[in-house]
Amino acid sequence: MPHGTIWWVRIRGKANKADVMVGVCYTPANQDEEADEIFYKHLGEVSQSLALVLMWDFNLPDVCWKYNAAERKQSRRFLERVEDKFLAQLVRETMRKGDPLDLFVNREGFVRNVMVGDHLGHSDHKMIEFPIL
Repeated sequence: MPHGTIWWVRIRGKANKADVMVGVCYTPANQDEEADEIFYKHLGEVSQSLALVLMWDFNLPDVCWKYNAAERKQSRRFLERVEDKFLAQLVRETMRKGDPLDLFVNREGFVRNVMVGDHLGHSDHKMIEFPIL
């Protein structure tokens, strides 16, 4: 039963600013449906109460962000969950091997000026930079 990896970091807001939850996740291309559902459950819990920034390598190459469509069942289910949680995709540029790195937020306007940088060391992944406002 292949499972992905996710790390959550809570950034405490100063003074009257809200906390922000940052998630970084990797999902193998052959992850099973049970593992997906566990993640979606956690995502639902986190996205309800906190400002959320989620960076993810989903390995869903059939997702077309322009038309919000996908060929495979797993990818369509992912798109439905993203829509259910009101997550906005912020990166459209290809990050590696033709796939975008998915960068989502659940609150409009608190992440801006997303910049795609160079590769980090010998990795085939590119870096992204953005301020959290």
